[in-house]
Amino acid sequence: MGITTSWFRLFIIIFGLLVLSCQCRNLDIVFQDTLGHIKSRTSPEIQAKAAKDVAERLLGKEISKMFIMMLDTDLGPVGKDTFKITKNPLGEIEIRGTSGVAITWGLHHYLKNYCNVHISWDGTQIALPNTLPEVYIKVISNDRFRYYQNVCTVGYSSAWWQWQQWERNIDWMALNGINLALAFTAQEAIWQRLYQELNLTKEEIDEHLGGPAFLPWARMGNIRGFGGPLSSNWHNHTIRLQHQILRRMRDLGIVPVLPAFAGHVPRGFARLFPNANMTKIDPWNKFEDKYCCPYLLEPTDPLFRMIGERFLRMYIDEFGTDHIYNCDTFNENEPSNNELIYLRNVGYSVFSAMNAVDSKAIWLMQAWLFVHDITFWTKSRVRAFLTSVPTGRMLVLDLQSEQFPQYGRLKSYYGQPFIWCMLHNFGGTLGMFGSAQIINQRTFEGRNMNGSTMVGTGLTPEGINQNYVIYELMNEMAYRHAPVDLDNWFESYATRRYGAWNEYAVAAWRHLGRTVYNFIGTQKIRGHYVITRRPSLNISSWIWYDRKNFYSMWNVFLKARYGRGNNTLYRHDVVDITRQALQLMADDIYVTILDCYNKKNITAFRSSANALLELFDDLESILASGSNFLLGTWLAQAKDMAVDEEERRSYEYNARNQITLWGPNGEIRDYANKQWSGVMADYFKPRWELFLKALEKSLVQRTELNLTEINDRIFHEIEQPFTFSTKVYPIETKGDTIDIAMKIISKWFKGESASSSLSSSLKSSSIKTC
Repeated sequence: MGITTSWFRLFIIIFGLLVLSCQCRNLDIVFQDTLGHIKSRTSPEIQAKAAKDVAERLLGKEISKMFIMMLDTDLGPVGKDTFKITKNPLGEIEIRGTSGVAITWGLHHYLKNYCNVHISWDGTQIALPNTLPEVYIKVISNDRFRYYQNVCTVGYSSAWWQWQQWERNIDWMALNGINLALAFTAQEAIWQRLYQELNLTKEEIDEHLGGPAFLPWARMGNIRGFGGPLSSNWHNHTIRLQHQILRRMRDLGIVPVLPAFAGHVPRGFARLFPNANMTKIDPWNKFEDKYCCPYLLEPTDPLFRMIGERFLRMYIDEFGTDHIYNCDTFNENEPSNNELIYLRNVGYSVFSAMNAVDSKAIWLMQAWLFVHDITFWTKSRVRAFLTSVPTGRMLVLDLQSEQFPQYGRLKSYYGQPFIWCMLHNFGGTLGMFGSAQIINQRTFEGRNMNGSTMVGTGLTPEGINQNYVIYELMNEMAYRHAPVDLDNWFESYATRRYGAWNEYAVAAWRHLGRTVYNFIGTQKIRGHYVITRRPSLNISSWIWYDRKNFYSMWNVFLKARYGRGNNTLYRHDVVDITRQALQLMADDIYVTILDCYNKKNITAFRSSANALLELFDDLESILASGSNFLLGTWLAQAKDMAVDEEERRSYEYNARNQITLWGPNGEIRDYANKQWSGVMADYFKPRWELFLKALEKSLVQRTELNLTEINDRIFHEIEQPFTFSTKVYPIETKGDTIDIAMKIISKWFKGESASSSLSSSLKSSSIKTC
């Protein structure tokens, strides 16, 4: 009996494995049938030429001749970008790749791992050896896709980019193996054409389309009209720019993701189509009616398909297509009906509008809605929604896999392929943070779990130009087959970034890798610190690492100046780490201020209040010395897009409001705050100065604090005037970064010898305790 049972169990196990194997093969077949046609439309010759052009822009004409770049579609398995690098007898480096992206990715791989080169958003460090190192390596990507961008990135980071910045950005994509990316520019120009054809008035169009810094949220139906209207100059510029972006992406073999109709329409539709089934979207983040609540045209209404088809045809007629389209109907907007049949019909209708125009259409969807409102989006509702689209014709972005992954809870999206994405940043805020250990493990787990439909990795930050180290690590998960040794990885990162091994730089980055960049919790972190928060008596600051150890690491890092002081990226990091240290100190000082205020110790209160205001001045000083930390640059880029004074003022208001009030009345105040020179001096510091004076007055006069009055004054005297101001800020740096940082650390930090353990304290003379 026991033997029979054992054989039966063995039979069941073998049968189960065979079934699972068949399922996996079936999934491969499904994905190959649907995703297999998603590839560059350009010839191998064009892609190889585009890759060579990247090398020339990066290395210069003469040096780039040392790299022979060739396209070989048969080099690797179908659907997996592959590159092979060898050194030929002439001393040249031959790079073969299956696409333009693969070739360029191979170039970066060689420069990074064999020549100690570093290429980042912050700048580059390129110092090639006289004799290029020997190499023989072949790398095959783990997945079909490496994806890039969040729908919000174009608002928080690239709203004011012109072609020069876009060209560098696309080069960076290819160098990092990105082969799938959003390309959303100019959709408002196409919508305007369509709205005019439908006989909407200019006023009805203007009250719907948002301003340049707020376009992502107008597109997703969260707001309408705020920051607008959009001018004909804007529309013409974005059309030209989109053609340039798409041409370059396609030449390199990057598949651009185009927009599709999500259902959000101007209120003027009620006049044109009085019988259409439309619902008014609920207010988002308490925006007033003037700027909130467009209509959602129900996808099940026949008008939805008509509008969706006409928009997509117009867009494709202008820009062509690569068959992947994004739309997010319910981004932070809850559906009006929770019935499964309704959700299934919605998904089916949205996809049908794409499919009617493009029979090869694939719907790419951000899965943020399943994270944002997990109560509504139960497993059964998600399943009804997702399975309304044929398997493989939807591509799901698991948008924040490093902190709130949904692919496990939702059974690998019930058969739809998904991409494991690192969101990391919200609002483009500054603040050192990352989850290295998680992305070093969970990407492999997501790919290898039973029944996995993972087809790629991706970067989906709301804003870029911060914490580059964590993005470089994440990009490597696209080809690595096992987790890396993080200590060694951070050491190599420091060496590449600064061009040479330095004991102090290495020690600092190893410490950062174990602490600041090793967050493993589930707390929602938005980069809010005391200095960037609107003043109040109940700010709760919290970090997951030891503050005193961070101050000591700061001290150690500055010792690297003796060997790396002239390195541009080292100086950038001196600004960034000093900025982080000062904002942590501000959190400490704030606690002392509250303690002194509650104990009614006026003398100690004044001392700590003065210390905080001095700290703001020091922050302004160090930020002004860094080219990547200037408000003037952001504002100048916005104004450069304009052709007349009216447009210039509108764009400057957009740029100022987004990083401060985020709405006419501060609806999402400080969500996208920037620790930049100019913002520190004229926005953050004045708010705290007013607040601290009010606290002191209440102590001296022994009167009750009127917080309502204080907040009203802060809004009318500081916040709102800042958004309407036209003050010109520098676009050039001021002062020497190293000198300023050394003065700051000697002022605020009681250092210890380099050989001591990572522990320190604030100078007792700087802050009086109560």
